Amino acid sequence: MAAEVVLETARLRLRRFTPDDVDHLVELDSDPEVMRFLTGGRPTPRATVRDEQLPRLLRQYDAHPGLGRWAAEDRDSGGFLGWFALDPSDDGTQAELGYRLRRSAWGRGLATEGSLALVRHAFDMVGVRRVWAQTMTVNSRSRAVMARAGLRYGRTFHLHFDDPAPGTEHGEVEYELLRSDWRPSSPGTR
Repeated sequence: MAAEVVLETARLRLRRFTPDDVDHLVELDSDPEVMRFLTGGRPTPRATVRDEQLPRLLRQYDAHPGLGRWAAEDRDSGGFLGWFALDPSDDGTQAELGYRLRRSAWGRGLATEGSLALVRHAFDMVGVRRVWAQTMTVNSRSRAVMARAGLRYGRTFHLHFDDPAPGTEHGEVEYELLRSDWRPSSPGTR
């Protein structure tokens, strides 16, 4: 049985994860460059993906319909590119925008394309009141995606990590977009 497709853009297909996606997620998180701003380049252990992360993602689909984390595939080839997320707040009125793509997908505008589509989905289909995203201050590429998706810089803050990634000393940034400030664009969703 095929996984449920949540939305499509000109070049992306976002679908629900399935238990068969363990290898995709392990491979994605095994690339030190992909994980650079998340764990300092350390991979996520397979057992963590299989026994903790993926089961949590699958449970989220029923708890907050229309929100969650989805596998991103190339619309033409069907190849796994990474994931996009609208991770729900506890009450489902807010969603954290997120994305993690393979290096082969970088620099092609896919993060912006998927993010624009999800912002539209969050406000038009789900009806959240706020979409927000966070990254390390030094992650300029991710910050640019957030801005192109319509989110605005909100704050810089500092967290404590026992084993911080390089650049942590500069803090984290949060971007946000409120429903009342959102202006629909045309991200090409179908």
